Amino acid sequence: MKKLTEKQGFKSVRASILCILAGLLVGFVVMVILSFVNDWITIGDAFHGLAILLGGPFSSGTAQYIVTNLGDMIFYATPLIMTGVSVAIAYKTGLFNIGAAGQFLMGTMGSLLVALNINTSGKPVLGILVWILALVVGALFGMIWGAIPGFFKAVFNVNEVIVCIMTNWIAANIVSWVFGAMPNLVNSGSGKSGYLITTAVTGNGTPKAGLDKLFSGSYLDFGIIVAILLAVLIYVMLTKTTFGYELRACGANKYGARYAGMNEKRNIILSMAIAGGLAAVGGAIYYLNPGIEFKFSSAYSKLPDYGFNGIPAALLGSSNPIAVIFVSLFIRYLSIGGDNLTSAGYNKYIADVIIALIIYFAGFSRLFNDILSRRRKAAPAADTAQRGAIAAAVSSVKPADPEKKPETTEKLIEPEKPKNDGKEAEE
Repeated sequence: MKKLTEKQGFKSVRASILCILAGLLVGFVVMVILSFVNDWITIGDAFHGLAILLGGPFSSGTAQYIVTNLGDMIFYATPLIMTGVSVAIAYKTGLFNIGAAGQFLMGTMGSLLVALNINTSGKPVLGILVWILALVVGALFGMIWGAIPGFFKAVFNVNEVIVCIMTNWIAANIVSWVFGAMPNLVNSGSGKSGYLITTAVTGNGTPKAGLDKLFSGSYLDFGIIVAILLAVLIYVMLTKTTFGYELRACGANKYGARYAGMNEKRNIILSMAIAGGLAAVGGAIYYLNPGIEFKFSSAYSKLPDYGFNGIPAALLGSSNPIAVIFVSLFIRYLSIGGDNLTSAGYNKYIADVIIALIIYFAGFSRLFNDILSRRRKAAPAADTAQRGAIAAAVSSVKPADPEKKPETTEKLIEPEKPKNDGKEAEE
């Protein structure tokens, strides 16, 4: 048990749980305060609202409604897993990928250019092949876009955050321009403005793989399987391969990695390229779903939230790709519960506040680990000191050995003999 608690993985999980509990506690306090300042909300509503949040998709509705909500929760967590793993792998290499939003858009554009321009209606096998091609093209678009800040960082030592922010907005404008020049892909028959047709029209949507029967009425598809497989693959690559070790070594100390013979410039570019490809796969999986519409006309005015939500997913998961899967599902779990908060008199954005608090506390996860580690170290030290003090006290009052002769500390002085003169002897 002691060996388990000393492992870094256990410490990371412990810190994440503490962050979640702290965020929920502070969020509940906020709900209680709102019950005092609003006449239409009671203290009982605060407890009811907390129960709804913790219930997530199970908090209300019929059995069918719960099943649909659960499937949608998993579906909407899929792109979040991808952007979270994207940020995580960059962070392991000592980089901060804040450009996942732009990479997400580039992956969306690349995949839709393929999926919407090839019609495979009535040919399901060919449709699957086109879907795979669209996914690969979208990933390549994202890898190229992610390699740009990696190149500037490796070659010119330009801060990747600055380049990522610039590439985000460049990507948003490129997407708007490209699809704006393709009126044949615009969904003009539904009365909406600025939307593209979906893959339901061309028959190249993401396969359901039977998940539509398991979670009937939801958007859930094969994309979640792809996301989990990629997250596991990245975890194995980072922890079990030489290339993954080199990436982590560059993140720990790029100068030390260079001294050891590693090509840190190449590793930086490849890390950002892989991160860009992962974020792009998130966008491709999301918009290749037949039921999801892409509003290209406003891409330049608002970046996708998934690109930035991947940052807290990676932060709360300690940049562990496997942990990012569970963190993403948990974030969506709370969001689904937040949608039902209106039944308790609260705005649904209370869930966003609580998620933000959890993420805020995640920034102090290392502090939590240090505090707990110090307590664990201090307890044995205090116990050892106490035992030492008791032993010293016992030895000071130990009885003397009766067979041992007492040692005298005073030296006996013999009396001086009287000095007799010769005269006195004669008398």
